[in-house]
Amino acid sequence: MKKHSSPTKQQQHPPPPPPVAPVPSGEVSVQQLNKMLSDSSGLYKLPTEHFNEVFPRIYIGNGFVAHNTMRLQKLGVTHVLNVAEGTSFMHVNTPPEFYAGTGITYFGFSANDTERFNLSAFFEEGADFIDKGLAHNNGKGKVYVHCREGYSRSPTMVVAYLMLRHKMDVRVALATVRHKREIGPNDGFLRQLCQLNEKLAKEGKLNEETLIMNQKLEFQFKIVIVSHHLVLKPPPPHTERSAPRSPQTRPPLVQKNILNRLCLVKWFGAFRLNAQIQTNTEFYTQIFSSGQKFSA
Repeated sequence: MKKHSSPTKQQQHPPPPPPVAPVPSGEVSVQQLNKMLSDSSGLYKLPTEHFNEVFPRIYIGNGFVAHNTMRLQKLGVTHVLNVAEGTSFMHVNTPPEFYAGTGITYFGFSANDTERFNLSAFFEEGADFIDKGLAHNNGKGKVYVHCREGYSRSPTMVVAYLMLRHKMDVRVALATVRHKREIGPNDGFLRQLCQLNEKLAKEGKLNEETLIMNQKLEFQFKIVIVSHHLVLKPPPPHTERSAPRSPQTRPPLVQKNILNRLCLVKWFGAFRLNAQIQTNTEFYTQIFSSGQKFSA
């Protein structure tokens, strides 16, 4: 059982973790993945929203929203993947007939949120369904992937999809989902993702740029986010002919023109996700080598 912290708990200044030895591509441990998902105290945050769009047109959420067909239709969801189909308390009872007449295509299977359950047996089938959903309506389909809480089973399925269909290394895929939603797959599921990562790496089915990035980057920061670095734009100097501007009419905060007005860099243990934004290498090398942090 993973220990959870309050959803409202914020860690202001996380201390840098101890040095991490580089791990060869394909050899990722459960401990590494857990460090990416937890804070410095080893606590995991529960989801703060019923659902989140974790990848373009792919949503992860809970069973509450899965039962609300009107809300799904309002979101534009065309396909629903239930990773926890069943009638027990830990499952979500939405058989195919539940969505009859809604225009929503359904697929589900019964997975238990236990370390011994072999969820990897459904990775390919689930990935095929997500692909089918996204391709619907000339590539405009939306897929809602859920379990009971949208915390363990469904995030694992989406991470596997990103690895299988987008050739992401497990760390990149997990970080992509975690950046959008609080998740905490059990250790058994994380182990299955590590095994999938090793298999894909041996078969040469992972993105080469991702592999190179994971081999070279050994940074010490747990999570550092640089986002929307803002600076004040001073108002033009007034003359005798023009009165000083009031605070209400002075120019607002403007984004510093760096990285096309957006700086978003996440650091996860021994690996960096920079969302494929063109970086100013010299600028960021100076920032992160000094440990300096910026906030909006």
